[in-house]
Amino acid sequence: MKEYTVAIVGATGLVGKEVLNILQDRKFPVKRMIPLATEESVGTIVEFGEEPLIVQRIEEDVFEAVDFAVFAATIEASEEFAPAAVRAGAIVVDNSAHFRMKSDVPLVIPEINGQQVWEHKGIIANPNCSTIQLLMALYPLDRAFGVEKVVVSTYQSVSGTGKHALQELAEQSISLLSMKEPKCEVYPKRIGFNLLPHIGDFDQNGYSEEERKLRLETRKIMNRDDIRISPTCVRVPVFNCHSQSLNITLKSSATRKQVHDALSEFPGVEVWDALSLDGERKEHDEESELYPVPSECTDRDEVFVGRIRLDDTASSGVCFWSVMDNLRKGAALNAVQILELLT
Repeated sequence: MKEYTVAIVGATGLVGKEVLNILQDRKFPVKRMIPLATEESVGTIVEFGEEPLIVQRIEEDVFEAVDFAVFAATIEASEEFAPAAVRAGAIVVDNSAHFRMKSDVPLVIPEINGQQVWEHKGIIANPNCSTIQLLMALYPLDRAFGVEKVVVSTYQSVSGTGKHALQELAEQSISLLSMKEPKCEVYPKRIGFNLLPHIGDFDQNGYSEEERKLRLETRKIMNRDDIRISPTCVRVPVFNCHSQSLNITLKSSATRKQVHDALSEFPGVEVWDALSLDGERKEHDEESELYPVPSECTDRDEVFVGRIRLDDTASSGVCFWSVMDNLRKGAALNAVQILELLT
């Protein structure tokens, strides 16, 4: 089996570390691993297999002889160094938003449009985590019944912002429980025991950056400019795993069983549901999951769906709840799956 030299840009961040773990877990054929970071983390140690690796400074000449470069750092790092990696002969999988909407850069979820990896010109974009979560559930329904409209509300964990956000939530929680005034540095308002309907800058129409990403990336991946998407994105005081509440208008009517089957048969989706398909409640036991929650979905690769129900206010509507580990399928795993398609 051919082996590859792989560089991880942002190897000390939450997503970068997860990429390293998943490459090892899935036995990706790595000949040499090169962990890279900006000045702040240079010289620190990361683990890959049983081998401790010293993190190197990202520079243009470090990509010589690199086959694949996974960027899990800032937009600025991707903008500056991804073209240098391509010039050196590497294929880049970029997790930032910088290249996603460029017409000549494939935006790929392997289960949905994996064939587009071969259309790359050196760079393949990883979608936003919330877009991946949405489409893993939306695409199988569009394929089976057609989708006209989706109203989606997201409940996004702080790990999506990074390790400093995790620390801020922990410290604010301790302060509030100790009756002390919490410090706010990462987010514009307190996240501890609070909800922030504010993820990214707002545009002139009142939509946040995260909400715009959901709309634009969904249309690009599905190649459907006509699909209507009404998003509300909320940051919640949860350490890891994003959740979504979806209300979908289908083009053709479907039974609850048909929706259940379309979702459960799609690779990467696992359905947990409290009701049997005839509407009778199951007896809950160790083999029967009621519904997914973040605390039970961390470190899992699937997108979990539950509480499937028909919308009795619409002739062809369906509602359900989903949970996904945003660091895994929402970022690192999706990137590794792209690499696997290329080998």
